[in-house]
Amino acid sequence: MNIEVLKSKIHRVKVTEAELHYVGSVTIDAELLEAANMIEGEKVQIVNINNGERIETYTIKGEKGSGVVCLNGPAARKVQVGDVIIIISYASMDFDEAKGFKPSVIFPDADNKLPK
Repeated sequence: MNIEVLKSKIHRVKVTEAELHYVGSVTIDAELLEAANMIEGEKVQIVNINNGERIETYTIKGEKGSGVVCLNGPAARKVQVGDVIIIISYASMDFDEAKGFKPSVIFPDADNKLPK
């Protein structure tokens, strides 16, 4: 039996941009993606702390060290610049494997940078 479990989480980052006229996705600073063990094109769930919206999209790698978190396309209608969001990815795995799995969870600061 396979179950879905938390794989990665970027906890509480600030939306820096929202680009409605774009093909769609979320652009995330490459440093944050790497630290959270996420890859470009990975399906993610976005949870907006400010308004309760929950959406699914995929990741695009942004400029490393830029702090960018940009919701693109229709997702841009679900956020405002300055909103705080949580970015979550899940993995499907065998039940016994899942018991010992440890997700990657990061806690960026108010500028979307990793604590030193």
